[in-house]
Amino acid sequence: MRKIWIFLLLLLVGCQDSGAQRDFKGYEITSSSIEAAFQLVDHHGIQRTLRDFQGKTVALFFGYTHCPDVCPTTMADLAAALKLLGSDRSRVQVLFVTLDPERDTSQVLAMYMAPFGLEFLGLTGLSEQTDKAAKNFGVYHQKQPVTGKGRYTIDHAAGVFLLDKAGRPRVYLNYGQKPQEIAHDLRLLL
Repeated sequence: MRKIWIFLLLLLVGCQDSGAQRDFKGYEITSSSIEAAFQLVDHHGIQRTLRDFQGKTVALFFGYTHCPDVCPTTMADLAAALKLLGSDRSRVQVLFVTLDPERDTSQVLAMYMAPFGLEFLGLTGLSEQTDKAAKNFGVYHQKQPVTGKGRYTIDHAAGVFLLDKAGRPRVYLNYGQKPQEIAHDLRLLL
């Protein structure tokens, strides 16, 4: 399954519009076939779709709150990038879509998002809804049992999607891109 996801990501990256601007630090995905859509609930209990965030640049990440390393690191990098934007940070919305709705309730997501800033919003829903959101964006994820009763981790893609003010996917940032690079690409979309 992982090989399929990697193949799809490479195919997606290869489908870039050859006439488009190439100043992004991440991979430009403007002409990709991503179906940028979801119907989820935010950590305040409000039903959300991508249309709710039109007019803002969106940084969208799929993860889970029990993630030991990738997810908190990515959230911290996004928070650092927003600090670099200064007053423009209010024009960016960070969305964290859980891949673990069993454990990531709205209350859990609210506590997880709080340290990162007001621009961070956690989204959850029924498993079918979060799975569909991940599928729409081509995000790989799979539950992996860990020794011990009921314990598990989730293998998942670790990149961030940047969407323009109209809600179109424009850039895919790999895990580990520096806050300066993230801020650079956000500025281009602002």
